[in-house]
Amino acid sequence: MDQLLARVENPHLAAATVHVAGSKGKGSVAAMCASALTASGYRTGLYTSPHLHFVNERMRIDGQPVPDDELVALVDRLRPEIEAVNAEAKYGKLTTFEILTALGFCHFAHHAVDFQVIEVGLGGTLDATNLVRPEVAVITSISLEHTDVLGNTLADIAKEKAGIVKPGCSVVVSPQAAEAAGVIKRVCRRQKAELIRVAAAEDVPDDEIADCVTWHDLTHDTARQTFRVSGRRRVYDLSIPLLGRYQIDNATAAVAALEVLAAVHKRITPKSIREGLASVEWEGRLQVLNRRPLLVVDGAHNADSVRKLCRSLAEYFDYRRAALIIGLSTDKNLPAVVAELVPHFNDFIATRSIHPRAMATGPIVAELARHGIWARETGDISEALPLALGEAGKDDLVCVTGSLFVVAGAIEQAALLSLTA
Repeated sequence: MDQLLARVENPHLAAATVHVAGSKGKGSVAAMCASALTASGYRTGLYTSPHLHFVNERMRIDGQPVPDDELVALVDRLRPEIEAVNAEAKYGKLTTFEILTALGFCHFAHHAVDFQVIEVGLGGTLDATNLVRPEVAVITSISLEHTDVLGNTLADIAKEKAGIVKPGCSVVVSPQAAEAAGVIKRVCRRQKAELIRVAAAEDVPDDEIADCVTWHDLTHDTARQTFRVSGRRRVYDLSIPLLGRYQIDNATAAVAALEVLAAVHKRITPKSIREGLASVEWEGRLQVLNRRPLLVVDGAHNADSVRKLCRSLAEYFDYRRAALIIGLSTDKNLPAVVAELVPHFNDFIATRSIHPRAMATGPIVAELARHGIWARETGDISEALPLALGEAGKDDLVCVTGSLFVVAGAIEQAALLSLTA
């Protein structure tokens, strides 16, 4: 990556940067930061992965995905440089994600964005994005994921995530298990980086609360939630259109990061932070696609995120019976995910996305059978969703989860069925 970016004049260094890592919530935090920066009057690039519908979504400026013609032009511009790096292959050939990341940096530099909010792809230390020099870094909730690459313990994974911490930068840290929190704290101390903790006010001892950014006074309905954040600079009364208690942690992390930036970039104000969070858009996360019957999609794909999904469904919605449509990618921990889901649903449908890494439905059905659950197999979401909706009563819930790729298919299918929230 360093070789490639040097050949195109280091576009990743052209804008002020927010760098976001973590197991869950990093995309949401990135989207919230970018929305608030745009609301502050700054031209803002947002780089995220994976995409839901089109690859263009991975690189947006002020909420707008890169147009097809510009993406083609970017590829044409980078092609000779990519081929030169690959011909030498000193460190191996460039991956698709590395190339997409370089395209994103070039797109942002070409349009002279003021800020770029960059979501880490995998881990942190060796991620393709980790050549940026952030003004503020954010590490969201860490859980066991990609253990074949990142390590088998929370400490191992936290060490990789904390690889985005640069000397002297400010680091916002979402609530973590003690094992992960200790690793991050040690890395920040070694890098002489300021550590800013985020937490629910009820979870922080009185003698530590002055050192944290906290949230409290949560209220919600099925479309929006409101809460108060006590930051280091002031108190913010906020509202977001994203559901789930974990999104409050994410929003509080975004506020903490924006406060760091506001100390230097004066157009970031409490008003622009409030407006940016109120208008944030982020598909596929506890998203309601239909009301009667209730259709909710969520890209939860590991045991921790599925546990939070099930808790949120019970806390935020009222329903009679619950049907689950589940499809996973082959690299996910099927037994752990299924064990979390089984107690919360009455009916089960196994499906798969069109992604090459989609898990076949057979192993899902077999794992559910080990819990005494009979599940139906479907070829893809276009078969599974009409089946579930056709059997659901008006007061029932249909939930689609296990993979963002399955969720993307459900969103597209819901549009074809003219469902509305």
